[in-house]
Amino acid sequence: MDVTIEQSWKALLKDEFEKPYFKILVNKVREAYKSSDVWPKGQAIFSAFDKCPFDKLKVVILGQDPYPTPGHAHGLCFSVPSNVKPFPKSLINIFKEIESDIGHPFPPDGNLERWAEQGVFLLNAALTVRAHEPNSHKDFGWEKFTDEVIRQISARKTGVVFLLWGSHAIKKADLIDKTRHRILTSVHPSPLSAHRGFLGCKHFSKTNEILISQNQQPINW
Repeated sequence: MDVTIEQSWKALLKDEFEKPYFKILVNKVREAYKSSDVWPKGQAIFSAFDKCPFDKLKVVILGQDPYPTPGHAHGLCFSVPSNVKPFPKSLINIFKEIESDIGHPFPPDGNLERWAEQGVFLLNAALTVRAHEPNSHKDFGWEKFTDEVIRQISARKTGVVFLLWGSHAIKKADLIDKTRHRILTSVHPSPLSAHRGFLGCKHFSKTNEILISQNQQPINW
């Protein structure tokens, strides 16, 4: 199956794209786009992969599924296109924590492609969603695919920092070899939970300390 995705990922995942479940998933997604308002738009489904090639990857942030608000999702978890204002509330809390942790003020926009280009892989567990209906595509088969992506990262790289925020993301720790990688966990940055431990977690400075200790460039958050 010819999936349009960045070449290093295409080579790594070529066997996965040929599996029966993935072909069924593709058909479900195609039908969903025909029959309803689905986000992100088709060419952006694999943006997290396209903006962060496998060989550059050094940090993984896991989200659950794309923003269901039309115009917000563009293929990278927690990120929004540069023209979206106000920022989603979870993203506001991420920027609050960055400001508190390392002193960087709020950026002018919520587009996190600048992180991806430095090696931060912004992966949602499900890569599509119907407008206004969070988790509406959770049974399509996306998680089987993205779980395999996490396994491949775990098996083929060393020293990756995984940021797992919220119970759904923390469950993915079982897919990661803890002898090869570092895992930082917290409650989700959503307004419902951020005050219970995300605000104050210092994950951004801790990530950079780990990267520096491995002789890697820190992230300019």
